[in-house]
Amino acid sequence: MRLGLKTLVSLAILTMTPNLLSGAAMAQDADAHKEDRTEVAKEVFKNAPERPPASFADLVDKLSPAVVNISSTPKVADARDFPDVPQFPDGSPFEDFFEEFMERRGRGLDAVPQASLGSGFIIDAENGYVVTNNHVIRDADEVRVTLSNDETIDAEIVGVDEKTDIAVLKVDPKKAKLKTVSFGRSDILRVGDWVLAIGNPFGLGGTVTAGIISARQRDIQSGPYDDYLQTDASINRGNSGGPMFNLKGEVIGINTAIFSPTGGSVGIGFAIPSDLAKPVINQIIKYGRTRRGWLGVRIQTVTEEIAESLDLPSEQGALVASITPDGPAEKAGLQHGDVILEFNGQKVDNMRSLPRIVAETTIGETVSLKYWREGKEGTTEVSVGELEKAEEEGLLDKETSAEASIVKVEPLNIGIMPLTDEERNDYNVPGDVDGVMIADVPDMSSAADKGLAVGDVIVEVNQQPVKAPQDMIDIVKAASEAKRNSVLLLINREGDVRFVALPLAAK
Repeated sequence: MRLGLKTLVSLAILTMTPNLLSGAAMAQDADAHKEDRTEVAKEVFKNAPERPPASFADLVDKLSPAVVNISSTPKVADARDFPDVPQFPDGSPFEDFFEEFMERRGRGLDAVPQASLGSGFIIDAENGYVVTNNHVIRDADEVRVTLSNDETIDAEIVGVDEKTDIAVLKVDPKKAKLKTVSFGRSDILRVGDWVLAIGNPFGLGGTVTAGIISARQRDIQSGPYDDYLQTDASINRGNSGGPMFNLKGEVIGINTAIFSPTGGSVGIGFAIPSDLAKPVINQIIKYGRTRRGWLGVRIQTVTEEIAESLDLPSEQGALVASITPDGPAEKAGLQHGDVILEFNGQKVDNMRSLPRIVAETTIGETVSLKYWREGKEGTTEVSVGELEKAEEEGLLDKETSAEASIVKVEPLNIGIMPLTDEERNDYNVPGDVDGVMIADVPDMSSAADKGLAVGDVIVEVNQQPVKAPQDMIDIVKAASEAKRNSVLLLINREGDVRFVALPLAAK
Protein backbone atom coordinates (compact mmCIF):
# COMPACT_ATOMS: atom_id res chain seq x y z
CA MET A 1 0.00 0.00 0.00
CA ARG A 2 1.22 3.50 -0.78
CA LEU A 3 -0.14 6.55 1.02
CA GLY A 4 -1.36 9.02 -1.60
CA LEU A 5 -1.36 12.79 -1.42
CA LYS A 6 -5.14 12.76 -1.81
CA THR A 7 -5.49 11.53 1.76
CA LEU A 8 -4.06 14.89 2.92
CA VAL A 9 -1.94 12.89 5.34
CA SER A 10 1.81 13.37 5.54
CA LEU A 11 4.83 11.50 6.78
CA ALA A 12 6.59 13.99 9.02
CA ILE A 13 10.04 13.88 10.55
CA LEU A 14 9.83 14.80 14.15
CA THR A 15 11.75 18.01 14.75
CA MET A 16 9.86 21.05 15.90
CA THR A 17 10.51 22.56 12.44
CA PRO A 18 7.90 21.02 10.06
CA ASN A 19 9.33 18.74 7.37
CA LEU A 20 8.06 16.01 5.09
CA LEU A 21 9.59 12.70 4.20
CA SER A 22 9.66 11.99 0.47
CA GLY A 23 7.60 9.17 -0.92
CA ALA A 24 4.92 7.25 0.94
CA ALA A 25 4.56 4.35 3.31
CA MET A 26 4.40 0.88 1.86
CA ALA A 27 3.19 -1.99 4.02
CA GLN A 28 5.33 -5.10 3.90
CA ASP A 29 5.08 -8.55 5.42
CA ALA A 30 7.20 -8.44 8.58
CA ASP A 31 6.88 -12.06 9.65
CA ALA A 32 9.03 -13.97 7.15
CA HIS A 33 11.07 -15.47 9.99
CA LYS A 34 8.46 -15.35 12.71
CA GLU A 35 9.21 -18.77 14.16
CA ASP A 36 12.95 -18.11 14.44
CA ARG A 37 12.38 -14.72 16.09
CA THR A 38 9.97 -16.23 18.58
CA GLU A 39 12.45 -18.83 19.81
CA VAL A 40 15.34 -16.34 20.00
CA ALA A 41 13.17 -13.84 21.82
CA LYS A 42 12.17 -16.44 24.39
CA GLU A 43 15.84 -17.17 25.07
CA VAL A 44 16.86 -13.52 25.30
CA PHE A 45 13.94 -12.57 27.54
CA LYS A 46 13.81 -15.73 29.64
CA ASN A 47 14.61 -13.74 32.79
CA ALA A 48 12.23 -10.89 31.96
CA PRO A 49 8.76 -10.78 33.50
CA GLU A 50 6.10 -12.67 31.56
CA ARG A 51 3.70 -9.76 31.94
CA PRO A 52 4.36 -6.03 31.73
CA PRO A 53 4.82 -4.42 35.13
CA ALA A 54 1.94 -2.69 36.86
CA SER A 55 3.97 0.50 36.46
CA PHE A 56 6.85 1.56 34.22
CA ALA A 57 8.04 4.07 36.83
CA ASP A 58 11.11 2.13 38.01
CA LEU A 59 12.24 1.60 34.42
CA VAL A 60 11.69 5.26 33.56
CA ASP A 61 13.68 6.40 36.61
CA LYS A 62 16.57 4.26 35.42
CA LEU A 63 16.48 5.34 31.76
CA SER A 64 15.51 9.02 31.82
CA PRO A 65 18.94 10.42 32.88
CA ALA A 66 20.44 9.05 29.63
CA VAL A 67 17.86 10.76 27.40
CA VAL A 68 18.68 14.33 26.37
CA ASN A 69 17.09 17.24 24.57
CA ILE A 70 18.84 18.55 21.46
CA SER A 71 18.65 22.15 20.28
CA SER A 72 20.46 23.36 17.19
CA THR A 73 20.78 26.82 15.69
CA PRO A 74 20.80 26.90 11.86
CA LYS A 75 23.56 28.72 10.04
CA VAL A 76 22.59 32.21 8.90
CA ALA A 77 23.99 34.41 6.18
CA ASP A 78 26.59 36.97 7.15
CA ALA A 79 25.35 40.57 7.03
CA ARG A 80 28.10 41.37 4.57
CA ASP A 81 26.54 38.96 2.09
CA PHE A 82 23.37 41.05 1.89
CA PRO A 83 22.85 43.28 -1.16
CA ASP A 84 23.10 47.04 -1.05
CA VAL A 85 20.07 49.12 -0.14
CA PRO A 86 17.81 49.44 -3.21
CA GLN A 87 17.55 52.89 -4.77
CA PHE A 88 14.27 54.67 -3.93
CA PRO A 89 12.98 58.12 -4.90
CA ASP A 90 13.91 60.92 -2.51
CA GLY A 91 11.56 61.07 0.43
CA SER A 92 10.32 57.50 -0.04
CA PRO A 93 9.34 55.91 3.32
CA PHE A 94 11.05 52.72 2.17
CA GLU A 95 14.42 54.49 2.04
CA ASP A 96 14.56 55.06 5.81
CA PHE A 97 13.23 51.60 6.49
CA PHE A 98 15.88 49.79 4.45
CA GLU A 99 18.72 51.98 5.70
CA GLU A 100 17.74 51.26 9.28
CA PHE A 101 17.45 47.56 8.53
CA MET A 102 20.92 47.33 6.94
CA GLU A 103 22.44 49.45 9.73
CA ARG A 104 21.09 47.06 12.33
CA ARG A 105 22.51 44.08 10.45
CA GLY A 106 25.86 45.85 10.20
CA ARG A 107 25.88 46.28 13.98
CA GLY A 108 25.39 42.54 14.33
CA LEU A 109 21.74 42.82 15.38
CA ASP A 110 20.72 39.89 13.19
CA ALA A 111 17.41 38.26 13.87
CA VAL A 112 17.88 35.24 16.10
CA PRO A 113 17.30 32.13 13.98
CA GLN A 114 14.81 29.55 15.18
CA ALA A 115 16.26 26.55 16.98
CA SER A 116 15.43 23.03 15.89
CA LEU A 117 14.33 20.94 18.85
CA GLY A 118 14.75 17.19 19.02
CA SER A 119 15.84 14.37 21.28
CA GLY A 120 18.83 12.10 21.72
CA PHE A 121 20.46 9.62 24.08
CA ILE A 122 23.90 9.00 25.56
CA ILE A 123 25.66 5.77 24.57
CA ASP A 124 29.16 6.41 25.95
CA ALA A 125 29.67 8.39 29.17
CA GLU A 126 33.45 8.08 29.13
CA ASN A 127 33.82 9.73 25.71
CA GLY A 128 30.58 11.75 25.72
CA TYR A 129 28.94 10.26 22.61
CA VAL A 130 25.29 11.15 21.97
CA VAL A 131 23.03 9.75 19.23
CA THR A 132 20.23 11.67 17.48
CA ASN A 133 18.71 12.09 14.02
CA ASN A 134 20.59 13.84 11.26
CA HIS A 135 17.61 16.05 10.44
CA VAL A 136 17.63 17.40 14.02
CA ILE A 137 21.06 19.00 13.57
CA ARG A 138 21.20 19.41 9.78
CA ASP A 139 22.92 22.68 8.73
CA ALA A 140 23.40 23.59 12.39
CA ASP A 141 25.85 26.28 13.43
CA GLU A 142 25.56 25.46 17.12
CA VAL A 143 24.32 22.30 18.85
CA ARG A 144 23.46 22.07 22.54
CA VAL A 145 22.52 19.09 24.68
CA THR A 146 20.26 19.51 27.70
CA LEU A 147 20.41 16.75 30.31
CA SER A 148 17.52 15.50 32.42
CA ASN A 149 18.65 17.77 35.27
CA ASP A 150 18.25 20.80 32.93
CA GLU A 151 22.00 21.30 32.62
CA THR A 152 22.94 22.42 29.09
CA ILE A 153 26.33 21.79 27.46
CA ASP A 154 27.68 22.45 23.97
CA ALA A 155 28.13 19.55 21.56
CA GLU A 156 30.16 19.01 18.43
CA ILE A 157 29.05 16.94 15.46
CA VAL A 158 31.22 13.83 15.07
CA GLY A 159 29.54 12.72 11.84
CA VAL A 160 26.22 12.13 10.13
CA ASP A 161 24.63 9.67 7.74
CA GLU A 162 21.87 11.08 5.56
CA LYS A 163 20.86 7.69 4.17
CA THR A 164 19.71 6.41 7.58
CA ASP A 165 19.10 9.83 9.18
CA ILE A 166 21.55 9.21 12.03
CA ALA A 167 23.96 11.66 13.66
CA VAL A 168 26.55 11.24 16.41
CA LEU A 169 27.43 14.16 18.71
CA LYS A 170 30.17 14.54 21.30
CA VAL A 171 30.04 16.48 24.55
CA ASP A 172 32.78 17.06 27.09
CA PRO A 173 32.30 14.27 29.67
CA LYS A 174 34.09 16.39 32.28
CA LYS A 175 31.41 19.07 32.20
CA ALA A 176 28.58 16.88 33.46
CA LYS A 177 27.83 13.54 35.04
CA LEU A 178 26.58 11.40 32.17
CA LYS A 179 24.37 8.33 32.29
CA THR A 180 24.21 5.87 29.41
CA VAL A 181 21.89 3.31 27.86
CA SER A 182 22.85 0.31 25.74
CA PHE A 183 21.47 -1.15 22.54
CA GLY A 184 19.38 -4.29 22.39
CA ARG A 185 18.46 -6.56 19.49
CA SER A 186 15.71 -5.32 17.20
CA ASP A 187 15.72 -8.39 14.99
CA ILE A 188 13.95 -10.48 17.64
CA LEU A 189 11.13 -8.01 18.24
CA ARG A 190 7.66 -9.29 17.51
CA VAL A 191 4.49 -7.41 16.67
CA GLY A 192 2.76 -6.89 20.01
CA ASP A 193 5.91 -6.45 22.12
CA TRP A 194 5.78 -3.58 24.64
CA VAL A 195 7.99 -0.53 24.09
CA LEU A 196 8.64 2.81 25.82
CA ALA A 197 9.50 6.07 24.08
CA ILE A 198 11.23 8.90 25.92
CA GLY A 199 11.87 12.26 24.29
CA ASN A 200 11.21 15.96 23.92
CA PRO A 201 7.85 16.35 22.13
CA PHE A 202 6.98 19.95 21.20
CA GLY A 203 9.96 21.11 23.28
CA LEU A 204 8.19 20.21 26.53
CA GLY A 205 11.12 18.25 27.92
CA GLY A 206 11.37 14.67 29.14
CA THR A 207 8.14 12.88 28.23
CA VAL A 208 7.42 9.15 28.44
CA THR A 209 4.89 7.19 26.39
CA ALA A 210 4.22 3.47 26.13
CA GLY A 211 2.82 1.24 23.41
CA ILE A 212 3.55 -1.82 21.34
CA ILE A 213 5.36 -2.71 18.16
CA SER A 214 2.51 -2.53 15.66
CA ALA A 215 4.46 -3.58 12.55
CA ARG A 216 7.99 -4.33 11.38
CA GLN A 217 10.09 -3.73 8.27
CA ARG A 218 8.18 -0.68 7.09
CA ASP A 219 9.45 1.05 3.95
CA ILE A 220 8.41 4.73 4.03
CA GLN A 221 10.58 5.68 1.03
CA SER A 222 12.90 7.92 3.03
CA GLY A 223 16.12 6.21 1.89
CA PRO A 224 17.69 3.09 0.40
CA TYR A 225 17.90 1.24 3.73
CA ASP A 226 14.36 1.73 5.07
CA ASP A 227 13.48 -1.01 7.56
CA TYR A 228 11.45 0.87 10.15
CA LEU A 229 9.77 -0.38 13.28
CA GLN A 230 6.20 0.88 13.57
CA THR A 231 4.72 1.66 16.97
CA ASP A 232 1.53 3.03 18.46
CA ALA A 233 3.43 4.63 21.35
CA SER A 234 2.57 8.32 21.15
CA ILE A 235 5.46 10.25 19.58
CA ASN A 236 5.31 13.77 18.16
CA ARG A 237 7.45 16.57 16.74
CA GLY A 238 10.48 16.91 18.95
CA ASN A 239 10.72 13.17 19.59
CA SER A 240 13.14 12.84 16.66
CA GLY A 241 16.36 11.14 17.69
CA GLY A 242 14.92 9.89 20.97
CA PRO A 243 15.21 6.25 22.05
CA MET A 244 12.63 3.50 21.96
CA PHE A 245 13.18 0.93 24.73
CA ASN A 246 12.16 -2.67 25.32
CA LEU A 247 11.13 -3.81 28.80
CA LYS A 248 14.75 -4.69 29.61
CA GLY A 249 15.67 -1.02 29.24
CA GLU A 250 17.61 -1.54 26.01
CA VAL A 251 17.41 0.81 23.04
CA ILE A 252 15.79 -1.10 20.19
CA GLY A 253 14.93 1.88 17.99
CA ILE A 254 15.50 5.58 17.28
CA ASN A 255 12.25 7.52 16.88
CA THR A 256 12.35 9.27 13.52
CA ALA A 257 9.02 9.83 11.75
CA ILE A 258 5.27 9.86 12.20
CA PHE A 259 2.30 9.31 9.91
CA SER A 260 0.06 12.26 10.62
CA PRO A 261 -2.60 14.55 9.15
CA THR A 262 -1.62 17.53 11.32
CA GLY A 263 1.90 16.89 12.61
CA GLY A 264 0.54 15.40 15.85
CA SER A 265 0.49 11.76 16.85
CA VAL A 266 -2.25 9.53 15.47
CA GLY A 267 -0.72 6.35 16.80
CA ILE A 268 1.56 5.50 13.87
CA GLY A 269 5.22 6.26 14.47
CA PHE A 270 8.41 4.92 12.93
CA ALA A 271 11.77 4.12 14.52
CA ILE A 272 15.11 3.10 13.03
CA PRO A 273 15.86 -0.45 14.28
CA SER A 274 18.88 -0.75 16.55
CA ASP A 275 20.38 -3.47 14.37
CA LEU A 276 20.47 -1.02 11.46
CA ALA A 277 21.66 1.90 13.59
CA LYS A 278 24.52 0.23 15.51
CA PRO A 279 26.94 -0.39 12.62
CA VAL A 280 26.31 3.11 11.26
CA ILE A 281 27.01 4.68 14.65
CA ASN A 282 30.16 2.58 15.13
CA GLN A 283 31.49 3.65 11.72
CA ILE A 284 30.79 7.32 12.38
CA ILE A 285 32.62 7.14 15.71
CA LYS A 286 35.57 5.29 14.17
CA TYR A 287 35.91 7.11 10.84
CA GLY A 288 33.79 10.25 11.19
CA ARG A 289 31.63 8.94 8.33
CA THR A 290 30.13 5.72 7.02
CA ARG A 291 32.05 3.13 4.98
CA ARG A 292 29.51 0.90 3.25
CA GLY A 293 30.02 -2.07 1.02
CA TRP A 294 29.29 -1.62 -2.71
CA LEU A 295 28.41 -4.16 -5.39
CA GLY A 296 28.08 -1.94 -8.46
CA VAL A 297 24.62 -2.88 -9.72
CA ARG A 298 21.33 -1.09 -10.30
CA ILE A 299 18.50 -3.29 -9.19
CA GLN A 300 14.74 -3.52 -9.34
CA THR A 301 11.93 -5.53 -7.81
CA VAL A 302 11.16 -9.05 -9.02
CA THR A 303 7.45 -8.95 -9.75
CA GLU A 304 5.22 -11.94 -10.37
CA GLU A 305 5.39 -11.28 -14.12
CA ILE A 306 9.19 -11.02 -14.10
CA ALA A 307 9.54 -14.21 -12.05
CA GLU A 308 7.32 -16.06 -14.48
CA SER A 309 9.18 -14.75 -17.53
CA LEU A 310 12.52 -15.83 -16.03
CA ASP A 311 11.20 -19.25 -14.89
CA LEU A 312 12.04 -18.21 -11.34
CA PRO A 313 10.14 -20.39 -8.82
CA SER A 314 8.97 -17.42 -6.73
CA GLU A 315 9.08 -13.62 -6.44
CA GLN A 316 12.43 -13.40 -4.67
CA GLY A 317 15.80 -11.78 -5.05
CA ALA A 318 16.90 -8.56 -6.75
CA LEU A 319 16.85 -8.19 -10.53
CA VAL A 320 20.02 -6.65 -11.98
CA ALA A 321 18.90 -3.89 -14.34
CA SER A 322 22.39 -2.63 -15.17
CA ILE A 323 25.98 -3.01 -14.03
CA THR A 324 28.54 -0.30 -13.31
CA PRO A 325 31.54 -0.65 -15.65
CA ASP A 326 34.65 -1.89 -13.83
CA GLY A 327 32.62 -2.33 -10.64
CA PRO A 328 32.76 -5.38 -8.35
CA ALA A 329 29.74 -7.05 -9.99
CA GLU A 330 31.14 -6.77 -13.52
CA LYS A 331 34.48 -8.17 -12.39
CA ALA A 332 32.61 -11.08 -10.79
CA GLY A 333 30.89 -11.91 -14.09
CA LEU A 334 27.35 -10.77 -13.28
CA GLN A 335 25.12 -9.71 -16.17
CA HIS A 336 22.03 -7.53 -16.46
CA GLY A 337 18.98 -9.77 -16.21
CA ASP A 338 20.54 -11.88 -13.45
CA VAL A 339 18.54 -12.22 -10.24
CA ILE A 340 20.67 -12.10 -7.09
CA LEU A 341 19.33 -14.73 -4.67
CA GLU A 342 21.99 -14.80 -1.94
CA PHE A 343 24.86 -12.55 -0.91
CA ASN A 344 27.54 -13.57 1.56
CA GLY A 345 25.40 -16.48 2.77
CA GLN A 346 22.33 -14.30 3.40
CA LYS A 347 19.15 -14.88 1.45
CA VAL A 348 17.90 -11.90 -0.56
CA ASP A 349 14.15 -12.06 0.05
CA ASN A 350 13.38 -8.91 -1.97
CA MET A 351 15.02 -6.05 -3.82
CA ARG A 352 15.26 -3.69 -0.84
CA SER A 353 17.08 -6.19 1.36
CA LEU A 354 20.15 -6.40 -0.91
CA PRO A 355 21.50 -2.83 -0.44
CA ARG A 356 21.51 -3.25 3.32
CA ILE A 357 23.18 -6.69 3.21
CA VAL A 358 25.88 -5.37 0.88
CA ALA A 359 26.32 -2.15 2.87
CA GLU A 360 27.01 -4.07 6.08
CA THR A 361 29.65 -6.30 4.44
CA THR A 362 33.31 -5.54 5.14
CA ILE A 363 34.95 -3.52 2.37
CA GLY A 364 37.55 -5.55 0.47
CA GLU A 365 36.13 -8.88 1.62
CA THR A 366 35.57 -11.56 -1.00
CA VAL A 367 32.17 -13.17 -0.57
CA SER A 368 29.99 -15.71 -2.33
CA LEU A 369 27.03 -14.66 -4.45
CA LYS A 370 24.23 -16.88 -5.76
CA TYR A 371 22.25 -15.75 -8.80
CA TRP A 372 19.59 -16.95 -11.26
CA ARG A 373 20.36 -16.94 -14.98
CA GLU A 374 18.68 -18.70 -17.92
CA GLY A 375 16.50 -20.87 -15.73
CA LYS A 376 19.13 -22.13 -13.30
CA GLU A 377 21.22 -21.08 -10.32
CA GLY A 378 24.84 -20.04 -10.54
CA THR A 379 27.46 -18.91 -8.04
CA THR A 380 30.39 -16.54 -8.16
CA GLU A 381 32.68 -14.66 -5.81
CA VAL A 382 32.80 -10.89 -5.58
CA SER A 383 35.23 -8.50 -3.89
CA VAL A 384 33.17 -5.86 -2.09
CA GLY A 385 33.95 -2.24 -2.95
CA GLU A 386 33.30 0.97 -0.97
CA LEU A 387 30.09 2.86 -1.73
CA GLU A 388 31.29 6.28 -0.55
CA LYS A 389 34.46 6.04 -2.64
CA ALA A 390 32.42 5.06 -5.70
CA GLU A 391 30.14 8.07 -5.14
CA GLU A 392 33.11 10.43 -4.80
CA GLU A 393 34.55 9.10 -8.06
CA GLY A 394 31.23 9.60 -9.83
CA LEU A 395 30.76 5.92 -10.57
CA LEU A 396 27.12 5.91 -9.59
CA ASP A 397 24.24 8.08 -8.57
CA LYS A 398 23.57 8.42 -4.88
CA GLU A 399 20.55 6.17 -5.32
CA THR A 400 21.36 2.45 -5.28
CA SER A 401 18.27 1.27 -7.12
CA ALA A 402 16.97 1.44 -10.66
CA GLU A 403 13.88 2.97 -9.11
CA ALA A 404 15.88 6.22 -8.92
CA SER A 405 15.05 6.70 -12.63
CA ILE A 406 11.32 6.65 -11.97
CA VAL A 407 9.54 9.91 -12.83
CA LYS A 408 6.36 10.65 -10.88
CA VAL A 409 3.42 11.96 -12.93
CA GLU A 410 1.68 13.70 -10.04
CA PRO A 411 -1.72 14.43 -11.66
CA LEU A 412 -2.13 10.72 -12.45
CA ASN A 413 -0.39 9.37 -9.32
CA ILE A 414 1.78 6.91 -11.27
CA GLY A 415 5.51 6.51 -11.85
CA ILE A 416 6.99 6.07 -15.31
CA MET A 417 10.47 5.42 -16.70
CA PRO A 418 12.18 5.27 -20.11
CA LEU A 419 11.66 2.10 -22.13
CA THR A 420 15.16 0.60 -22.39
CA ASP A 421 16.40 -2.66 -23.87
CA GLU A 422 16.53 -4.13 -20.37
CA GLU A 423 12.88 -3.28 -19.74
CA ARG A 424 11.87 -4.64 -23.13
CA ASN A 425 13.53 -7.93 -22.29
CA ASP A 426 12.20 -8.11 -18.73
CA TYR A 427 8.58 -7.33 -19.66
CA ASN A 428 8.39 -8.96 -23.11
CA VAL A 429 7.80 -5.64 -24.89
CA PRO A 430 7.85 -6.10 -28.68
CA GLY A 431 10.65 -4.33 -30.54
CA ASP A 432 8.26 -2.24 -32.64
CA VAL A 433 6.52 -0.76 -29.57
CA ASP A 434 7.63 2.71 -28.46
CA GLY A 435 6.56 4.64 -25.38
CA VAL A 436 7.28 4.89 -21.67
CA MET A 437 6.97 2.10 -19.13
CA ILE A 438 4.82 2.27 -16.01
CA ALA A 439 7.16 1.72 -13.05
CA ASP A 440 4.92 2.44 -10.07
CA VAL A 441 1.19 1.98 -9.51
CA PRO A 442 0.16 2.77 -5.91
CA ASP A 443 -2.39 0.46 -4.34
CA MET A 444 -5.96 1.79 -4.23
CA SER A 445 -5.12 4.43 -6.86
CA SER A 446 -7.21 5.17 -9.92
CA ALA A 447 -4.56 3.52 -12.09
CA ALA A 448 -4.74 0.34 -10.00
CA ASP A 449 -8.54 0.39 -10.18
CA LYS A 450 -8.29 0.59 -13.98
CA GLY A 451 -6.07 -2.50 -14.02
CA LEU A 452 -2.77 -0.79 -14.91
CA ALA A 453 0.38 -2.55 -13.71
CA VAL A 454 4.13 -2.16 -13.60
CA GLY A 455 5.53 -3.16 -16.99
CA ASP A 456 2.67 -1.73 -19.04
CA VAL A 457 3.83 0.55 -21.85
CA ILE A 458 2.09 3.89 -22.44
CA VAL A 459 2.17 4.38 -26.20
CA GLU A 460 -0.07 7.44 -26.51
CA VAL A 461 -1.56 10.09 -24.24
CA ASN A 462 -4.65 11.88 -25.59
CA GLN A 463 -3.84 10.26 -28.96
CA GLN A 464 -0.40 11.88 -29.02
CA PRO A 465 2.61 9.52 -29.18
CA VAL A 466 5.08 9.57 -26.29
CA LYS A 467 8.73 8.61 -26.61
CA ALA A 468 10.11 9.81 -23.26
CA PRO A 469 8.77 10.65 -19.76
CA GLN A 470 8.94 14.39 -20.48
CA ASP A 471 6.60 13.95 -23.47
CA MET A 472 3.96 12.49 -21.19
CA ILE A 473 4.47 15.11 -18.50
CA ASP A 474 4.00 17.90 -21.07
CA ILE A 475 0.80 16.39 -22.47
CA VAL A 476 -0.67 15.77 -19.02
CA LYS A 477 0.25 19.30 -17.94
CA ALA A 478 -1.49 20.76 -21.00
CA ALA A 479 -4.61 18.71 -20.26
CA SER A 480 -4.59 19.89 -16.67
CA GLU A 481 -4.20 23.54 -17.68
CA ALA A 482 -7.09 23.07 -20.11
CA LYS A 483 -9.15 21.93 -17.11
CA ARG A 484 -9.69 18.44 -18.52
CA ASN A 485 -11.04 15.90 -16.04
CA SER A 486 -9.06 12.96 -17.45
CA VAL A 487 -6.55 11.85 -20.05
CA LEU A 488 -6.78 8.92 -22.45
CA LEU A 489 -3.88 6.47 -22.43
CA LEU A 490 -3.14 3.84 -25.05
CA ILE A 491 -1.59 0.90 -23.19
CA ASN A 492 0.43 -1.96 -24.65
CA ARG A 493 0.84 -5.06 -22.48
CA GLU A 494 2.92 -7.79 -24.10
CA GLY A 495 1.51 -6.94 -27.53
CA ASP A 496 -2.10 -6.41 -26.47
CA VAL A 497 -3.36 -2.82 -26.69
CA ARG A 498 -6.26 -1.04 -25.03
CA PHE A 499 -7.38 2.47 -24.12
CA VAL A 500 -7.61 3.55 -20.48
CA ALA A 501 -9.01 6.86 -19.26
CA LEU A 502 -7.36 8.11 -16.07
CA PRO A 503 -8.81 10.99 -14.02
CA LEU A 504 -6.59 13.97 -13.29
CA ALA A 505 -6.05 14.73 -9.63
CA ALA A 506 -8.23 17.49 -8.23
CA LYS A 507 -6.46 20.81 -7.77
